[in-house]
Amino acid sequence: MDRSLYKTVITKRDLKYSYASIPAEGTPRDTLLFVHGFPSTSYDWRNQVDFFRKAGFALIIPDLLGSGETDKPRDTELFRPSAMAADVIDILDAENVGEVIAIGHDWGSILTSRLASYYPGRFKGFAFFAVGYSPSAAEFEYEAAMALIKQYIGYETYGYWHFFCEDGTAKVIEEHLDSFLSALYPLDPATWKTDMGPRGTLKAWILNDRKAPWPSYLKEEDVKYISDLIKRYGIDSSLNWYRTYLSGIAAADDKANQTITKPVLFGACQKDYVCIPVLSVPTMQKVCTNLTIKDYDTGHWVQLEASDKVNADLLEWINGFTEKA
Repeated sequence: MDRSLYKTVITKRDLKYSYASIPAEGTPRDTLLFVHGFPSTSYDWRNQVDFFRKAGFALIIPDLLGSGETDKPRDTELFRPSAMAADVIDILDAENVGEVIAIGHDWGSILTSRLASYYPGRFKGFAFFAVGYSPSAAEFEYEAAMALIKQYIGYETYGYWHFFCEDGTAKVIEEHLDSFLSALYPLDPATWKTDMGPRGTLKAWILNDRKAPWPSYLKEEDVKYISDLIKRYGIDSSLNWYRTYLSGIAAADDKANQTITKPVLFGACQKDYVCIPVLSVPTMQKVCTNLTIKDYDTGHWVQLEASDKVNADLLEWINGFTEKA
C-alpha cells in the first residue's frame, strides 16, 4: 500500500487514526470502506485496491484502533464497539462522503455490524467476510457461548480468546512472533480446529515455538511487513478487541438486536474452522432482509487466498443495487 495515499484524522475522542484515502480512476462511482480484523491493518486489503480503484470506486481503508499507524491505547474502555464505530464515522466525515458501502473481515465484520446498528443511514450496503453480521453482543457470555459451540460442533472455536486476555500474553507473542504468525496464517486451515480453537492449544503452540510453512497467498514481503509492524509497535493494544468481550464491556455497550434492511453480502469460508459459517448463517437469514451468500473453499483469510473471486463477487453484488454514474 502506497503510504503517500494515507492521511490522519483526530477523532472527537482525541484519538489519531491513520487511513488510506484512494481516489477512483475514470468515472467515479461509490466510496468503499474496507474494515480489517486482527492482527491486521489496512494492508489486509492490498489485493482489492487496484481492482476497485480501476472500477471507478474511491476507497477508504483505516488502520483500526490499536493497529498500524493508528493510536494504540492500553485502556480497554476506549475499545467499546459503539465508540470505535463513531471513530469510523469521524473518518468518513473528514473525507466529506455521504453514503458508502462497508466491507468487513474478521473483527472488521464486528465493527461493521456496529456501524449497521448505529449509523444505518450512512451506508448503502454491508459486506461481511469470514465473520457474519453480529446483531448484538448484549447477551454475550464467553463461557456459555463456548459450551454451546462445543455442544453443537464438537470443539471450542474461541478458546484462544482466553489466552489473548491473560496478563503477559503480548510479551509471549512478541518473543515467539514467527510461531504466532504461522499459527494465524496456516498453510493447512484445519490446524485451527486442533491448535487454535480449543482452549490452551494456541498458547502451547507458541510456547513450544512451533512453526508451519507459509501459505502461498502470503508472500515473503507480506510476512516481513506484518512482523515488522508488530516488532515496532507491539501487539498489546490490539488485544483489547478481545478484552472488551471477555470483560463484559462490549455486552454493556451494545444495543439490542438490529435488523438490516440494506443489501448484505456474506462471504462464507468453508475451511474456516474457527469462524464457522453454519454458526452465522441462520442468524443472518433471520435479521438481514436482503441477504446474498457466497461460498469460498478457503480458510479465514479469503480476501488474500481467493482475491480474484472475492473482488468479482463484491463487484457483482454492488452492481446489483447501484447504478454506474
